[in-house]
Order: sequence, then C-alpha cells, then structure tokens
Amino acid sequence: MGARDSLNPPAGAPGVDAREYEFRDADFTRVRSMIYRQAGINLNDNKQNMVYSRLSRRLRANAMQSFGQYLDRIDSDATFAASEVQEFINALTTNLTSFFREAHHFPVLEEFVRGLSGPAKVWCAAASTGEEPWCIAMTMVEAAGARPPGSLLATDIDTNVLTTAQRGSYRLEAAQACGEARLRRFFLRGRGDNEGMVRVRPELAQLVRFAQVNLLDDDWGLVRNFSAQLDAVFCRNVMIYFDRKTQKQILERIAALLRPGGLLFVGHSENFTDCHDALTLRGKTVYQRR
Repeated sequence: MGARDSLNPPAGAPGVDAREYEFRDADFTRVRSMIYRQAGINLNDNKQNMVYSRLSRRLRANAMQSFGQYLDRIDSDATFAASEVQEFINALTTNLTSFFREAHHFPVLEEFVRGLSGPAKVWCAAASTGEEPWCIAMTMVEAAGARPPGSLLATDIDTNVLTTAQRGSYRLEAAQACGEARLRRFFLRGRGDNEGMVRVRPELAQLVRFAQVNLLDDDWGLVRNFSAQLDAVFCRNVMIYFDRKTQKQILERIAALLRPGGLLFVGHSENFTDCHDALTLRGKTVYQRR
C-alpha cells in the first residue's frame, strides 16, 4: 500500500457546498470503524475528504442516496455485503508503488538468496499493482545464477490491484527504473497498438503466484501451504496503516512463518525494534529472525 489520497478542499472552501452527498461526522466514524474491522486500517481524522472522494463513487455505482443508506445496506443486507465489502476495502486501501522502490533492499536480498543452499521461498505481503513482486523475482533470478531461483507468493487485500499485477504489463517509462539490461532480460516490448508498453516475460511470470490475503484473517493457510518456513518476507509500507496492537499481532505471525535466519523487509518509516523479541535489526529497515 501507499499514498494515493486526493487533495480535497477543507470545509468551507469553494466547492465543498456543492458536494453530491451529505457526509456527516457520524458517517465518517462508521466508515473508520468498518475499515478497521475489515482490514485493520486506522484512518486519521484528516482523511474525511479522501474517504468522501473514494466512497462517493461506490454510492453512485449502487444508486445510493446517502452515505447512511450505503453503510446501512452493508450492515443489514448479507447478499449486498458479500460483494460490496470487498469494493469498500478496495476503495479505501492505498497503492503507491514503483519499480525498485527503496532500492537498498534489493542488494540485501540478492546477497541473501545467493547464500542459500536451495531455492528461495519468498512472500510479498503487499503486492499492489505488481512492481514490487516483479522486482523481487528479478533479483531472485539474478542471485540464483544457474540454480533454480525459487518461488514467490505475492498477495494483497485489494483485488483490483492484483488483477493489474498478474497482468504484468506496464508503461515503458515506468519500467525504465529497472535499467536497460533488466528490460532486455525480463520484459517483452510492445509493438503497434502496444508501443510504449512492456510486459513481463513468461519465464519470470511462472515464478510468481498472485493471491488475495487479508493480513487480519485468522488463518493464513494459503501462505502456510506455500511454505511452512519462509526465507524472506516483504511487508513494506503496510504497518503504518495499523495501530500498534495490530502491528504486533501481524509481526508475531510473520515471525512464526520465517525460518531462523530469514529476513523481513519493511518500509522506510517503519520501526519494530520493540515489537518482537524474535526479530533483530540487521540493516536499514531489514530484520532477521533470531
């Protein structure tokens, strides 16, 4: 996840009175409670305009007349909620990412994978639109050399971004951050109507499995089935959206899945040195399982 918040004018500024729907403090309080319950996201008070901007699209899509009606329908209509809760979550999660973002992590991963005795098992717990897991997969291939590179499980709570990630198609301009050598090795360039686009090569795509996982779910069975002991986990810029209690719970579960010596990569603004005894700081935002 990452920032994609729209910059809406403060209350009283031009344009606010022309809002399509009334958005009361009580509506915002209900939204905060619902997204915390469903996804663990702790919305700040200053997110009211962002919430209005994103959820008003869901009101229009469902021909709702008010936020109250929309939220009541989710609470009272199980059939409606079965599909709409995921759309609600998709609307309020954030997805700023790019190729080789926080680049200092990838040399650490490369060195680590190179030192393994067998294929690596890696989990990317916030895949977003795919740039991060594809960069992890490229690094695994480069580190493995002639050996099998291993496999990568890439998950996210947002089903919309997972569709984009699995497609593996990006603007060439965005993929330039990979460097020319990686572009030649790992991507196919579009022609004709697809000029200016690139797509991940099938041989890289076969290393990555995409799936939906909510980090608040009681059972991470899909992750455990992928590997009972993971070599590395990327969970970057996710915990900042959770309160301290939720952070500790998720870290405890990640640590339990990491093999001794395994690595946890987190975001640049995340610090968990006091959260879990099993994890020790190895380098800049990289933790190691004791």
